[in-house]
Parts: sequence; structure tokens; C-alpha cells
Amino acid sequence: MVGIFTDPGGAEEERRIYIPVSTAQLAFNGGEKLGQIQMTVGQAGPEEAQAIIDVIVGQLAEKHNFDPADNQAVRVHNNIEQFERFKKLFWMISAFVMVIGLGTLAAGVVGVSNIMMIAVKERTKEIGVRKALGATPNSIIFMIIQEAVFLTGVAGLLGLSAGVGFLGLLGKLDNDFIVNPNIDLTYGISATVFLVVAGALAGYFPARAAAKVNPIHALRDQ
Repeated sequence: MVGIFTDPGGAEEERRIYIPVSTAQLAFNGGEKLGQIQMTVGQAGPEEAQAIIDVIVGQLAEKHNFDPADNQAVRVHNNIEQFERFKKLFWMISAFVMVIGLGTLAAGVVGVSNIMMIAVKERTKEIGVRKALGATPNSIIFMIIQEAVFLTGVAGLLGLSAGVGFLGLLGKLDNDFIVNPNIDLTYGISATVFLVVAGALAGYFPARAAAKVNPIHALRDQ
């Protein structure tokens, strides 16, 4: 059978040629010898794959008279075990990135809280005037929280847009290791919503302090 082989994995796979084993033995004077045997196990997991390997090695050992436990007689390379190791490695990387992301979000919340505390301190006279004119404590709290939500919302959307744009530029590079990088918008939007909610909570404490400002003392201090 003659045909054209295509593989989306990259240029290295395209350089391979597949021929029947009998043709290879004839072309390379291999006789009836085989250097290696490769096979797939479908959707089998690590345990099932190991069971298949044990059966095949046992059959070879019975036919060629060697100990199945002798690793020098037959060397087995199990890609499924290697794949499981890679899965654990990527899980650890994902967990590390998640911790870094949560730490970044926490730093952002602390930054918003500090900004709002400074804003409340600098606007003590304004808050005092508002309360003197009849502003209720709830309206003062709502005003401060509204500003905190606006700041975190704008920052979150800008960060999300920058991340998506960077991945789009990275995807245009000719790289076989990073193929079609993208971000799950569900996680991106969830992180933005979390930042907004956390920013609202961070702004609540300065807002509560602002609501307790005595208008007489505020005007006198200024």
C-alpha cells in the first residue's frame, strides 16, 4: 500500500516513512529478526496496559526460553506510564500557577484597600460636608464601594484583555511546542468577577470608617 502520510504534530513526524515489516527486513537484510515491536493499547489505563505487557512478555519468554523478569532479555518502554508522569508534572505546574494567581489577586485586593483608605483619608472634608448636608451612612458606604468596584473592574478587564492579546501574538509564532495557546474565558471572567467582589469587600472597611466620620470634626480638622 502506497500513500501520503500526514501528521499535525509537527515537521519531525512528516519526515518519517512507514513501510511493511517484510519490506524493511528485505531492504535492510534483516532476515526474520525484529529490533523492536510497537503497539497501541487503545484507551487502556496504566494497570490495563501493564497487564497487556505482562501477557506479551510472558508469551515471548515461553517461545524464546528466557525469564520474563529478566529486563535484559526484553526491554519495555511504556508510554502510558510516561504520560501519567507528565500529567502529574503538569498538574503540579497548574497548581503552582493557581497559587501564584491567587496571590496576585490577593495583592490586588490589598492594593485596592490601601488606595481606598488613602482616598477616604484625603476626602475627609468632602465626606464631612456630604454628611452635614444630609448624606446617610449607607450612601457614603455605597459611594466608596462603588469606586472600589469601578477600579477593580477596569483593572480586571484590562488584565484579561492584555492576557488574551498576548496569547494571540504568541500563537502566531512558528513554534512546535506551543500550539494554539488560549485562555478559557470562563476562568478569565471568573477571576475578574472574583477580583471585583473581593475589591468590593476590600472597599467596605474604609467605607464603614468613612460612614462613621463626624462632620463637625471632619470640617474642623481641615
